[in-house]
Amino acid sequence: MPKALITGITGQDGSYLTELLLEKGYEVHGLIRRASTFNTSRIDHLFKDPHDEENKLHLHYGDLTDAAGMTNLVREIEPDEIYNLAAQSHVMVSFSMPTYTANVDGVGTTTLLEAIRSSKLNTKFYQASTSELFGSTPPPQNEHSPFHPRSPYATAKLYAYWATINYREAYGIHATNGILFNHESPRRGETFVTRKITRAVAAISQGKQEKLYLGNLDAIRDWGYAKEYVESMWLMLQQEKPDDYVVATGVGATIEEFCAEAFRLVGLDWKRYTVEDPRYFRPSEVDALIGDSSKAATFLSWKAKTHWKDLVSIMVNSDLETLRKS
Repeated sequence: MPKALITGITGQDGSYLTELLLEKGYEVHGLIRRASTFNTSRIDHLFKDPHDEENKLHLHYGDLTDAAGMTNLVREIEPDEIYNLAAQSHVMVSFSMPTYTANVDGVGTTTLLEAIRSSKLNTKFYQASTSELFGSTPPPQNEHSPFHPRSPYATAKLYAYWATINYREAYGIHATNGILFNHESPRRGETFVTRKITRAVAAISQGKQEKLYLGNLDAIRDWGYAKEYVESMWLMLQQEKPDDYVVATGVGATIEEFCAEAFRLVGLDWKRYTVEDPRYFRPSEVDALIGDSSKAATFLSWKAKTHWKDLVSIMVNSDLETLRKS
């Protein structure tokens, strides 16, 4: 039975990846941070009694900033695969918490890579990279496009990207970067713009909210379905040799178009309810991210099935259902 360690297991991607790996017969270990309240809602449906012999999901308290703790955990579990999904992943928040973001997203990646190296384990490593690395580089962006990060989040992730390559080249670790473009789902955090939109649309349509306040409506993003994207992560670690891959749909849309489509689905005119608020503008904006995932299609046989309009429908319907139940 293969063993995997997932950091960020309680997040959107972590929950979908856990489902996938359990279906494939893995024993899954997840890293969670200590909190005074439960923060495992996205994976609660996967829990079994830890005394049950069929239980294959195990959670461990820890933090990427604790180098000794992470090294001890890796040596204890001896995972065949590590998926590093943990991060301070909110771009706007990174401007307010740049040092923390650098420590978790950048140095934290090196902590895991060093744990693999020092433990002399034959562990494959997946680093959750991001399209934000490209920043102001014009689309379409692929593995050969130059990086120009435009936020503390992106600069921290750029450090992690090159650390992953360095450990691959210096120590022969099977270390891979997945440069995933924006990927969303009903499990997306409520402060991210797509989920902020779909939750507001559901609430406004039911008379429970009056206005939706957004930042730059002209920003273009390539939005895919997170449930599909985690399969690409797994496929990368099944390759004989490590490499770096862009994962995207290849189709872009503005935030305004995403918003308009969400309101259209409930029969409302988005202009009546949406206000562009300067407080949500970034100090340095990223105008357009549209990925070219030809390499992933060729070597991983992976291609996005769900594009942004279908994704909007999935998310709006989910938020409407949640609101009705509550």
